[in-house]
Amino acid sequence: MKRIDASIPSVPPPTWAILERYLMDLMSDSVFPFLEKYTREDGSIIWHDRPGGGGSLDDAYESFYNWPLLYVLGGADHLLPISHRLFDGITRQYEYYGTVYKEYVKDADWFHQGEGYLFFYFLCLADPKNPKNLERAKRFAGFYLNEDPEVKEPIYDPELKLIRSWHVGSGGANFHVWREYGWAEWSRPYGLPFEDIPGIASYEDLRDPEKARRMGEAMHQRMDRGDVAQNLAATSLLTNAYLCSGEEKYRRWVLEYVDAWMDRTRRNGGIIPDNVGLSGKIGEYIDGKWWGGAYGWRVWHGFLNIGSTVLLAAFNALLLTGERRYLELPRSQMDLLMSHGIAQEGRFLVPFKHGDRGWFEYQDTGNGSFFLALAAHLWNMSMDPQDWERIERLRKLNAAKDWKEVANSWGRSHFNEAPWLLFISGKNPDYPEKALQASLQHVYRRLDMIRGDRADLKTVHEHHWQVRNPVTTEALVQLTLGTPGILYFGGLLAARVRYFDLRRRRPGLPPDVASLVDGLGAQEVSLKLVNLSPRESRDVVIQAGAFGEHLFTEVKYEERIPSERSFLPRHERGGEAQDAKEERSLDLGIGEKSLHVHMPPGTEIRLRLGMRLFVNRPSYAYPWEV
Repeated sequence: MKRIDASIPSVPPPTWAILERYLMDLMSDSVFPFLEKYTREDGSIIWHDRPGGGGSLDDAYESFYNWPLLYVLGGADHLLPISHRLFDGITRQYEYYGTVYKEYVKDADWFHQGEGYLFFYFLCLADPKNPKNLERAKRFAGFYLNEDPEVKEPIYDPELKLIRSWHVGSGGANFHVWREYGWAEWSRPYGLPFEDIPGIASYEDLRDPEKARRMGEAMHQRMDRGDVAQNLAATSLLTNAYLCSGEEKYRRWVLEYVDAWMDRTRRNGGIIPDNVGLSGKIGEYIDGKWWGGAYGWRVWHGFLNIGSTVLLAAFNALLLTGERRYLELPRSQMDLLMSHGIAQEGRFLVPFKHGDRGWFEYQDTGNGSFFLALAAHLWNMSMDPQDWERIERLRKLNAAKDWKEVANSWGRSHFNEAPWLLFISGKNPDYPEKALQASLQHVYRRLDMIRGDRADLKTVHEHHWQVRNPVTTEALVQLTLGTPGILYFGGLLAARVRYFDLRRRRPGLPPDVASLVDGLGAQEVSLKLVNLSPRESRDVVIQAGAFGEHLFTEVKYEERIPSERSFLPRHERGGEAQDAKEERSLDLGIGEKSLHVHMPPGTEIRLRLGMRLFVNRPSYAYPWEV
């Protein structure tokens, strides 16, 4: 690796750097009160001991999903063994409950699998050389390649290129999910799954047991067989196996499956259908309708599911090929919704659902919205001017909202894309400090909740631990890696850069080192590094992309040129010595995937890195291993 030495004194160190390192250290320590209160020594959660009543596996994994990610960013060493222990303990616990078989969920939809298996993806990213991670990654992916001879109903049809049910897992494809769909308070906001069942005109009608039975039967007939668009989230599981192993069969499956859905979208007039029958026909069990599949355009969350799934699948295909054509899938769906949008008192709303009555359930697209989050991710992946223009249009259409406002609570998902976008474009310089302060507030609030928790843990709801997780990584991901955040519903880490500690041979920023990506372009990234240590040098490796998928082409940086008086005693200088700064340029020729930056105590460096995007074979391998 090419080496660059930092030489500019960090006098005084920037406030963002101090806050960033404090936040990492604080969160690294905050896991212990959580562990002591809510987990056992074997890594399982303190909960009930009734087999057959474990709830949803994703909720347990989600309570810890970003702990290995914090390690990847530069959190403390103890986060890695703790994360392994928790993943193992929860997996064994849910095997006892009956939810897990062969260490993988027996059957579940990919909305929830996408949420839950983020924990596993980040664990593989944090520790790719771990034999257990590699074996699991390949075995989990193997269920989708029909490699388990004990599975009676295979998950994948390789001829028609479809996943055979919306509920799949280590038990194969499940064709018997629904039998009834009764009234429930939590489900009221979603409305009726279908609008054309005779005698059922409103959700309240489902209080009648007979009508609930008929709705459940309709859902069984229409939804339990065939592929759904939400299954595209499975591409992350297969891409993860490829990043771990480099085996071509996983890459081939991902591209085959994404291409199949792109073809279905073309055949459906440019709108991705949400259901495909076992014969490959769109709308086969719903009277030819392209809406009505599980977690699709009509049922439950609408575009919340469709949008995130097509975007993460497109990124996985782009990552594996370098072909930007895959981004047209999410781009076309966003433009479709915007074409049906309505302006309303300084806000712009787009429909999130489609049913028998057409488009409905219009939602916000401004600061704090899911739609804007996806637009930010799409631009970050493409660096295409048309995707930035879409963001600018949304900003103008949503003039009633302050795009600099930072949410003061960072939850599971990240919805502070608007102020980050303004920052990365040079229009919101205070964002790093505000975002880090908001994250600190979140951690202390969660720690207070843990201390004050008097609940009987044997009887609490399965979401109990999620809302008390003190680790929040969204601001750190934005500021250090140059990305809007993570695609929460199953997306891999789409980062412009990533860091490693060269001396300790581990992922993440070294102790005392803070980083800030403050500029992004199609062919460059600009960032700052600060070593806050008063006595220790640090050695940082900067990698081009989360998986080495990009390439550095040029490096520009400032170097200190001491004045002749710099080395004289202060009383002999006749005033403050004025050192000069001179820009240096390092041409990397055919390019490098990584750079070594040596940072003496109390120094900082600003780097402008020329880049080519998506040109290398992606891998979890460490930079010094390739």
